[in-house]
Amino acid sequence: MGTRGIPLFQKSDIDGFFGLFTNNLTNVLVLTGLLVFTVQMPTDLVYGRILPATGLGVFLASMAYTFLGWRMAKKEGRFDVTALPAGISVPHMFLIIYMIILPVKTATGDPVLAWYAGIAWCFVEGVVALCGILVGPWIRNNVPRAALLGSLAGVSITSIMANSALQSWEVPYIAFVCFGVILLGFVAKVRMPFNLPAGLVAIILGVAIGWVSGYMSPDEVSSSLQNVGAYPPIPMPWGIVEGLEAAAPYLITAIPLGIYNFMESIDNVESASAAGDSYNTRQVLLSDGMATVIGSCFGGIIPIAVYIGHPGWKQVGARLGYSWMTGVCVLLLGVFGLASVLISVIPLVSLLPVLIYIGMVIGTQAFEHVPKAHFPAVILAMLPWLADWGQTQIENAISAAGVSMPSAEAFNAAGVHWAGFDLLGGGAVIMGIVWATILVFMLERRAMALCVVCAVAAVLAFFGIIHAPTVGVAMAPEVSLGYLLMAAVSVLILRFGKGSAESHDDNSKVAGEKAGESKEVLQ
Repeated sequence: MGTRGIPLFQKSDIDGFFGLFTNNLTNVLVLTGLLVFTVQMPTDLVYGRILPATGLGVFLASMAYTFLGWRMAKKEGRFDVTALPAGISVPHMFLIIYMIILPVKTATGDPVLAWYAGIAWCFVEGVVALCGILVGPWIRNNVPRAALLGSLAGVSITSIMANSALQSWEVPYIAFVCFGVILLGFVAKVRMPFNLPAGLVAIILGVAIGWVSGYMSPDEVSSSLQNVGAYPPIPMPWGIVEGLEAAAPYLITAIPLGIYNFMESIDNVESASAAGDSYNTRQVLLSDGMATVIGSCFGGIIPIAVYIGHPGWKQVGARLGYSWMTGVCVLLLGVFGLASVLISVIPLVSLLPVLIYIGMVIGTQAFEHVPKAHFPAVILAMLPWLADWGQTQIENAISAAGVSMPSAEAFNAAGVHWAGFDLLGGGAVIMGIVWATILVFMLERRAMALCVVCAVAAVLAFFGIIHAPTVGVAMAPEVSLGYLLMAAVSVLILRFGKGSAESHDDNSKVAGEKAGESKEVLQ
């Protein structure tokens, strides 16, 4: 196949655009709501400075991913390459608001200083994420695919799929119709009337039902127009300097969260590779880190990341256009203050079902692209995410009730093992990868590799990067000891225990398949 005339837009990009833009729009709206209503930041600061910088970061990453996809399509002579999706990092959005901006705003009463602190923290995390360029390819080459895809499935099923489902069902007569259209169009592959994209049909029906039923309000449209204007991103590197002092007590958290960010990106790059598009890990991490750093220099407070969902967008026909189109539209949302207008016209519950579909695709992929012998490792990688998600729900409910956090004894009396949530959910993305890797190495009888992973996990737990709510020294020493003891016992059993010869041969074959997969991934 020739390489000339690789299109930057195809008709099949439309469904992918609606889905990815919906994802970004939802997250931008949540960010806006948290800043305006929870932190009580001035609206001119939110709409005039923070959102334009956020849009710029997403735009830059989207353009970089589109270029990487275009170059791959040209090099490989094919037109079915799907660009990586980009957006703001959702976990970091909540962390930076509740751990940095809100505490500084509460302590000082100065929203501008709180904003500067957020800028500084975002900048530092971007620099940490850039350091992932040095180790990212090695991690991707040596960590089992079951660990990377399993951890990704965990976050997709909880933070993406479950949260979207719970929020959607608040208005079931809209959500069920839109979800049905998404399932028919994306999963069952039923062609929509007039050959319209399924995502567009879902939005049209959601808007129609929302307005006819009276769920949507004309008054909200009128009030949202007050936020419309022209807010070009303005460079302000001095914000980083001034914010460093205010953010200094919290900057240590940028290190594990920066690691989290580039590990999540590696997960998503591996997911794209399993779907047929093998991107260069260093180039993707460079795009992430630079978009975050540049965005912070213009006043952005949220890191940029490769979004989960590449296989889902690929399945619905998205190629290059859906990525750059989303970047342009997110930038326009920020520059012209259009986010509040869109959400006053389009019911949010009509946009969320597509995210449920993405969670389904990622969960399915984790089993489709790993050896059957590694299925238990995929399941194990999801467990920390379930704990992380459950803990977040409990904490948010207690915060909404306006009551103090119950004691561990009170939790235990109610059958809620809170200490377990803390230990099991802390650093979920890394923990999921670590646990699944340990199990794969057990399956493959790789005693030395198993010891190395357990030792690394012990160090991470000791400093609170995993198994702890905060970073420090001796944060989870019992957990560290547990990993070391597990390594010792496992090695003794592998050395002196007796296992099925057939099982050992099968697992050795699996190890060989994994090694071959890893080499192909890094070509």
